[in-house]
Amino acid sequence: MVKTRLAQRLPVEAVTELYCCLLDDTIALARSLDTAEVVMMCPAPDVDELNRFARGVADVVAQKGEGLAAGLTSVFAQFAALGRQHVIAFNSDSPHLPASVLASAFEALNDHDVVVGPTNDGGYYLVGAKIAHPTLFYGDGMGTRSALETLLARVRELQLSIAFTESFYDIDEERDLTRLAAELRLAPSRARRTAVWLEQWRQAVAQLSTGPDGP
Repeated sequence: MVKTRLAQRLPVEAVTELYCCLLDDTIALARSLDTAEVVMMCPAPDVDELNRFARGVADVVAQKGEGLAAGLTSVFAQFAALGRQHVIAFNSDSPHLPASVLASAFEALNDHDVVVGPTNDGGYYLVGAKIAHPTLFYGDGMGTRSALETLLARVRELQLSIAFTESFYDIDEERDLTRLAAELRLAPSRARRTAVWLEQWRQAVAQLSTGPDGP
């Protein structure tokens, strides 16, 4: 159920292992901001499994409803209601994002109602707000190449001020993974667990290509 486009080219088991690495590194990235409280929100049936995965380093909370729009709506409904003025929802497949970009998203909310981190493919890797806007994530296009366009249309309709962080890429397709692997070979500290997995996968594929007796 994760990284379905990658699963068209890689074994499901490999995609699942990769996703766990991405998620683990994403938690580490979020925790690198000393003042941020880190919480994972997920569908209710997944709470117990993710609690085991998180190993106590992040709280896990069930969203209300199903799907990405419901999840994002739940983030702000729950945490903005608790009086947290700067709430950022961040995806789980951009752990290689510089921590400074994530920090800048929080800073942008000092002067704007909403902050968005656009991806190169027409989506977004983060969205933040100071209060809950119940209709912000309404509409078609969530999780698609028109996701950013859909969100910006809602922002305009609600007459909210908006700031943007740097455009970035997330891991959806094979070319994204190839790019990430090349970058992490040069700077593995950006996403340590993912870097290790990608190198092990590269070596395994190379071994299969050459065979036990060479090419």
